[in-house]
Amino acid sequence: MFNTILLPIDLDHQSSWEKALPTALEFSRASGGSLHLLTVLPDFGLPIVGQYFPEGYEKQMADHVLQKLHEFVDANVPAEMKVQHIVGEGSVYQVILSIAKKINADVIVMGAHRPELKDYLLGPNAARVVRHADCSVMVVRP
Repeated sequence: MFNTILLPIDLDHQSSWEKALPTALEFSRASGGSLHLLTVLPDFGLPIVGQYFPEGYEKQMADHVLQKLHEFVDANVPAEMKVQHIVGEGSVYQVILSIAKKINADVIVMGAHRPELKDYLLGPNAARVVRHADCSVMVVRP
């Protein structure tokens, strides 16, 4: 079934994980697979923007977010579950696709927000992941 499950979450938006997390946990339990939790920090965009932040700011932020991800797992994932914590940086959908390839994911489980007219059927990140992923993608609606 699914041995390597990737669950991208936004720690600031419960809707990104409140239904997707139970689905990923169920897949992991059923197959005995490992769960890889990913959260993505946006990059500075343009290099000129980065000069306005202090030296080491990106590492400091990544360390802080990794700590928050560990706290999230401690609070929401059963202790016996095998979990890898991943903090990526860059464009959300590109990081998700890159990490999925890197860990050789069998499935990506991700939440999708309620679509607005501009999003049509899926949010822009979920739609791009579905279109470009090399593995199965399970989009869980709120």
